[in-house]
Amino acid sequence: MDYEALFEATPSPNLVVGPDLVIVAVNRAYLKATRTRRGDLLGRHIFDAFPDNPADPQATGTRNLGASLERVLATGERDSMALQKYDIPVPGEESGARRGEGRFEERYWSPINIPVLGPDGSVQMIIHRVEDVTDFVQGRAQVPFTHTEAMDADLYTRAQELQELNERLREAHARERATALALQQAMLPALVPGLHLRVAVRYRPAVGSLNVCGDWYEVFELPDGRIAAAVGDVVGQGLEAACVMGQLRSALSAAIRVVEGPAKALEALGLYAGSIEGALAATAVQAVIDRSKRTIAYSCAGHPPPLLLRAEGDVVQLDQATDPPLGARLELEHVERPEAVLPYTPGGILVLYTDGLIERRGEDIDAGIGRLAESLSRNGKLEPEALADVLLIDLGVMGGTVADDTALVVIAL
Repeated sequence: MDYEALFEATPSPNLVVGPDLVIVAVNRAYLKATRTRRGDLLGRHIFDAFPDNPADPQATGTRNLGASLERVLATGERDSMALQKYDIPVPGEESGARRGEGRFEERYWSPINIPVLGPDGSVQMIIHRVEDVTDFVQGRAQVPFTHTEAMDADLYTRAQELQELNERLREAHARERATALALQQAMLPALVPGLHLRVAVRYRPAVGSLNVCGDWYEVFELPDGRIAAAVGDVVGQGLEAACVMGQLRSALSAAIRVVEGPAKALEALGLYAGSIEGALAATAVQAVIDRSKRTIAYSCAGHPPPLLLRAEGDVVQLDQATDPPLGARLELEHVERPEAVLPYTPGGILVLYTDGLIERRGEDIDAGIGRLAESLSRNGKLEPEALADVLLIDLGVMGGTVADDTALVVIAL
């Protein structure tokens, strides 16, 4: 299919900009609507080509459009704008228009900005689609001012007010998101250098969760040289779940340093979770890798089982030490959490993850675990960094609109 011809023939005016907001493509309908020439637009910043009308002190076109384009770049989601008054330079006064001077004509537009995502989920281009509604708006202003016209005028005024309110709300949301991200970065650890292991971690918050979530991971070396690796999942999303996550992660990190083995660490964490609101249904898995004995000790509290790609080529689930979530035990008498030990041969890959990687609505969780195992088996020769990305792609997390948070740890043994 000739997509260039299709783009040219599309009746709606479309302009395409890159992440730097420089115009890279424009179709005939857009040129006709703006009465411009292709050569006057390509390669120019959108606001150099279409500045605000300097004669209109109330002009908000570039400000509103700029805010919308920045939201698309930040979120990777389309953004529909309210009806906009955005005057454009009068054709034939090109030199003045380039400087933001000369005459402008009053124009009204109904815009929508649509992202074009690359394989990694980042915004590669933005399609700016508009409909010119100038004739409608100006025509309505010329008819006798009846009750209907009064309602139309009021509707337009309310639309402009709503646009301004939305901008203020989005600014407040951006400040909240920045705060949440700073908190998240403080609570999630960086990988400690000197592990003598090849490790990759990935962290993908769900769509619409302020880019923070209740999943966590941690990989570090214990005083005796063993490697502790853990992932966990707090029910919920956003800032509240992230705060609970930070408390549980810190508690488990401390517990595994002072008790003997993953089961006792999760046992201590379960007792602690009972005192934290929102932590009772949290899940976690703790593994300890002993490189001298070539064993993996592990225990799961309501969490999906880690996967081990053996050096021999088969994939096994670490599902022999499973227990309810951290705060879900109801028995009156104390029962120790289970722990299992699995030998391994150097050259294998250990994968720990949260359920956002494998769970899909309407599908059994075993199907997701099977899909992860198949991808791990097929791509197990890759280095951890590359393998982590491939697993996210194969499981539909990279660049997708995932409804749940995802944490992933890939360790080369």
